Amino acid sequence: MQRLSGLDAVFLYSETSSNHMHVGSVIVVDPSTIEGGWSFDRMRAVVDDRLPLMPPFRRRLVGVPFGIHHPIWVEDPDFDLDYHLRRAALPAPGGRPQLEEFAADVFSRPLDRTRPLWEMHVVEGLEHGQIAVVSKMHHAAIDGVSGAELTVNMLDLTPEPRVIGRSEPPWRPDRVPSDVEMTFHALRSLSRQPLVAVQAARRTVGMALALRQRNRADDVTPPPSPFSAPKTSLSTRITPHRRFATTEVSLADVKMIKNRHNATVNDVVLALCAGALRVWLAGKQELPDTDLIGFVPVSVRTEDQRGTMGNRVSAMFVRMATTIEDPVERLLAIREETKNAKDQERAISAEILTDWTEFAAPAVAARAARLVSRLRVFDRLNNALFNVVISNVPGPHVPLYLAGARVVGVWPMGPIIDGAALNITVMSYLDSVNFGLTACREVAPDLGDLARAVEEAMDELRKGSESG
Repeated sequence: MQRLSGLDAVFLYSETSSNHMHVGSVIVVDPSTIEGGWSFDRMRAVVDDRLPLMPPFRRRLVGVPFGIHHPIWVEDPDFDLDYHLRRAALPAPGGRPQLEEFAADVFSRPLDRTRPLWEMHVVEGLEHGQIAVVSKMHHAAIDGVSGAELTVNMLDLTPEPRVIGRSEPPWRPDRVPSDVEMTFHALRSLSRQPLVAVQAARRTVGMALALRQRNRADDVTPPPSPFSAPKTSLSTRITPHRRFATTEVSLADVKMIKNRHNATVNDVVLALCAGALRVWLAGKQELPDTDLIGFVPVSVRTEDQRGTMGNRVSAMFVRMATTIEDPVERLLAIREETKNAKDQERAISAEILTDWTEFAAPAVAARAARLVSRLRVFDRLNNALFNVVISNVPGPHVPLYLAGARVVGVWPMGPIIDGAALNITVMSYLDSVNFGLTACREVAPDLGDLARAVEEAMDELRKGSESG
């Protein structure tokens, strides 16, 4: 048994009937590399064999009575692989639009909290005889980096799947503790919080003073603050329904642009998203006359924490330079923005956010999230919290195989929230940088246009970089 950290639990408390806090991916494979051919049973056998490498797959939540403390993970005594691993088929012609629609439908439904918080849909009927795996897992269990590690554990470097076998010691389910036991352990844990709160307060005050002094320096441009973003049609209450769109650009082009302008891969990704959003919003006659603000998650996972699950993240607020027309000038502006944001992010201890989330009262936090959604608070504000979440997760650059089938592509899926109805999550694989765009179905019915605008932004930025 393991209690959720405060940061992990926040993803539970912020979930409402419309704000689904799961992350996911779409993996497309070519089964022609499988000796003997594809079968769902073969896929099931691989997943079953890899369970020892994927601890969250067999853990479920147990809540504390009256919501007085964070829930705990237990090894589920009723674990049923066949509930989580499901078989499906696409309607003809089985192309990308049909796959995106299927993935959006899967992502539109919340996970069952009485079971381990994941699903995996094996989808047949794709064109060219391909197979897709559409999966989702709650953000309380993983962040982007740990999710990528789980995906890699599922995959192989050769068409012949490696055999993991039984874990040592063998997996055993937990005895689910009684309400009395849960309450007693929660109260004992809470009794230590006053001392932790004093320590957190001291760190926070010290950090705030240092940050204030830093941001008042003449040579420092502070990054944007929350609720300073301009409002667009994305800055509204969302429904439970999702749209999903995918696209990809050349990794070689991204690296060429990065090297030409002394930028980072993440800078180029942000510039592509900014260029696409600029065109997309202008086409809807709602491009703001001030820069859009991006919320950019940043992993603070140390080497010692690699292989551990849960969330180890901070975040940056970045001006997207959407008021700048020239694509190269826009990239250079974003490069300076991210540099300033990283400098400030380094000045803020990663422990600060973790410290304060430990004190979130589960019952109060969950009710507050539902109240904010029900009252449509974000519709009433003059400014948006931020405009878009943009997350860039490094991926593998060698060919991978799933149950013997060669992986053709991987497109990630990220959560959206009230007030920010668009998430763009990016993951590289082989020679491509793959964009997964998730949005509220009613807010962004033309999400495919935004995906195509990413490709146009790459053409524009590449030409500008080659001629500059």
